[in-house]
Amino acid sequence: MLYIHIPFCLSKCIYCGFYSVANTRQKEVFLAALKREIVQRSTYLAGHPVRTIYFGGGTPSLLSGEEIADILQTSHNTFQITPEAEITIEANPEQLSPDYCRMLHDLGINRLSIGVQSFQDPVLRFMGRRHTAAQASEAVHNAAAAGFDNISLDLIYGVAERSDEQWAEDIETALSMPIRHLSCYALTPEENSILYKQIQNRKHAPVDDEQAARQYRQLCQRLRQTPFRHYEVSNFAIADYESHHNSAYWDHTPYLGLGPAAHSFDGHSRQWNPANLSQYLHNIGEGILYEEREMLDEKALFNETLLLSLRTRKGLSLNALCERFGPSRVNALLDYFHTKVPQAHYTETESRLRLTEAGLWFADGIAGDAFEI
Repeated sequence: MLYIHIPFCLSKCIYCGFYSVANTRQKEVFLAALKREIVQRSTYLAGHPVRTIYFGGGTPSLLSGEEIADILQTSHNTFQITPEAEITIEANPEQLSPDYCRMLHDLGINRLSIGVQSFQDPVLRFMGRRHTAAQASEAVHNAAAAGFDNISLDLIYGVAERSDEQWAEDIETALSMPIRHLSCYALTPEENSILYKQIQNRKHAPVDDEQAARQYRQLCQRLRQTPFRHYEVSNFAIADYESHHNSAYWDHTPYLGLGPAAHSFDGHSRQWNPANLSQYLHNIGEGILYEEREMLDEKALFNETLLLSLRTRKGLSLNALCERFGPSRVNALLDYFHTKVPQAHYTETESRLRLTEAGLWFADGIAGDAFEI
């Protein structure tokens, strides 16, 4: 699988911790470097077929049709991309005009991830989003009219400026639309975000964890009444419309990340590019394949397997875990669950360990505490 990081935005959202630059002045030189990097990394996936391509960012929908086509063509020339590959692009609503949606569809993009975040204009203004609620609704309908039937929306909850009642309205608005997937994330003050700095400088109150937990329960309870299946902590999908790309991350499938700040994983080690556009351009020009590399020993791989698998509703295969890491480590894990994790937070069978819906809210903490076993 390929992840392609497009680092450009027109402005920074208050909550965003992903690497981006708030202008497009170096877009042309970046795209030339990106194509060089694709060729330079041609052997990284060791001939394995590419089943997913994901354009993330930043704001990939700032690219023109010609620019996207060029990246896709270079990728097809370099890697073995399967005919049925899932090709996703993240898009902001204000860019999804009817013509742009048709162009994306004609290029072979078959999945849209639309960064709506809210259908409430005051909340959008607080977040620093550039679109309005009306533009968000229009974007989804434009995408559907262009022929997309695999549309995902992103929403953010736990925002002090939005009440529980307004959050319920956002959920209902999303469910009324022709979407097949919904990703919902708690507002989190990432260290390099504007929100984090505002909280540190006392210009914004700390995020209310109780509100976030309450609105997460509200979301889960409502979606249980719909065809959407809760398949990962933050993700819900109609059957057969789960994100193949994200699911591969959680299954520990090797992937290649391209662009500044992008990470790669080959099954044994992790590599990453610098989170700095100028340094990235220099490295690609010099043929430096990655900024840093971390070899993952058995303990690190075990911990990552816990962290990723416990976030999903299918959970951990105990048989696969035993085969890969040995029975002693699995027995220690089960002992930890039996003595430290509340019974209401997990279910256990002979072959599988899963977190319940209540337990998913604590997934990272449960996995983190298990790292010491």
